[in-house]
Amino acid sequence: MTSLQVLVVDDEPAIRQVVASQLRKAGHSVEQAGNGETAMERLAKGDIDIVLCDIKMPGMSGIEVLRQARTAGIDTAFIMMTAFASVDTAIEAIKAGAADYMIKPLNNEELLHRLTKVGELGGLRAENRVLRRLVLGANQEVFGFNSPSMREMEHLAAKVAITNSTVLVTGESGTGKGVVARLIHQQSLRSDGSFIPVNCGAIPENLVESEFFGHTRGAFTGADKVRKGLFLEANGGTIFLDEIGELPLALQVKLLHVIEEKVVRPVGSEAGRPVDVRIIAATNRNLADMVAQGTFREDLYFRLSVFHINVPPLRERRQDLPALIRFLLKRNNRRLGSNSIQTSIEPSAEEILVNYEWPGNVRELENVIDRALVLTDSGQITLADLPPQITKIANTPSPQNEISFSGTLREQVKKYEIAVILKAIELSDGDRRAAAQKLDIGLSSLYRKLEDFDNSTSLHVAYEN
Repeated sequence: MTSLQVLVVDDEPAIRQVVASQLRKAGHSVEQAGNGETAMERLAKGDIDIVLCDIKMPGMSGIEVLRQARTAGIDTAFIMMTAFASVDTAIEAIKAGAADYMIKPLNNEELLHRLTKVGELGGLRAENRVLRRLVLGANQEVFGFNSPSMREMEHLAAKVAITNSTVLVTGESGTGKGVVARLIHQQSLRSDGSFIPVNCGAIPENLVESEFFGHTRGAFTGADKVRKGLFLEANGGTIFLDEIGELPLALQVKLLHVIEEKVVRPVGSEAGRPVDVRIIAATNRNLADMVAQGTFREDLYFRLSVFHINVPPLRERRQDLPALIRFLLKRNNRRLGSNSIQTSIEPSAEEILVNYEWPGNVRELENVIDRALVLTDSGQITLADLPPQITKIANTPSPQNEISFSGTLREQVKKYEIAVILKAIELSDGDRRAAAQKLDIGLSSLYRKLEDFDNSTSLHVAYEN
């Protein structure tokens, strides 16, 4: 059950306290008001989900509180309470905009049931707004990987998905870190909840706190209405914090508090809101270096990197490229509006794409495919449809790696083999298991080849890049 922010309004302190106690035991956050004027002051902040309001009160009645709230543009749901059952009173309350009507003394089980129903209606309205914004990204097609490194990544994602652990996804720009985050969400127990992607680098620094945690009406200049905040929109689901390295230090402290306490406090509000959200963060920066430089909090880094998944660059998983090219051709062909045309790719053009280094990774490949689909007139992508910078690089001879060519053929082959192994280990940041996966050999084979060369000067053969 989702935790709600409830305001109990009644002139009888004993009734307020009993009702508030019951709601807190059920997991809701509760505040109290003894009269209509106090209730309106609290409602003006705009962060109350449901008001449980007595109708008969000295001074401003519950009906008047409801009407004033609606006149002020406050759309908080009201459940009216009265000890004097009357059809006319019930009709008046509903006409004024009440969501429900209950007779005192309140039955605890019935009260919680009504509260849940009214809360679900409000949640559905909010979720529909989120779905409209995300509908294009919610049904992304999934590509099946061929490379060992990406299959291992999928295995790790499936393992962590069924937990509530925070996840840190790293990798170069354009490698598909967002796809990995969505994959984790879709395989999790939260898959029926919202998946809210947030680009931390795209939000102005002075608005990050409000975007993340929401604000009350009047919290600052321009805050003319309440904002729920992205964390509360993701309640029960997953929030994906892309480019987490761009988050200002002041917000890093508040994010750490949310992770540890599972509570958010909207700007301008004195009360925290419980939140149940899974956090997946991503970055193309080295957070450990940022910690050493003092630009990223060490405690937040450790909290985010409980489970770390690295997405290798496209140039290190070329086994994926032929199938990925066809996948993007098929998908983007439909997206660009050419459903009736089955575009293929000329073998020589595909060979160039497979051998290109792809500094922009999958994002760059997708842009090249889109460009080619627009340019081709024959239903087949040719060399002429590829960007000049790619065909130019492909046609430029690259300098040979400086390896000594002295010795027998067998010795030279061994020298080249160890040079390739050492380069793979270097590109894997010293991780020999990852290097073995890149080379598609067993880890024991890699160790054996290294041992064979351990006492040989061939181990130090020059392999400059």
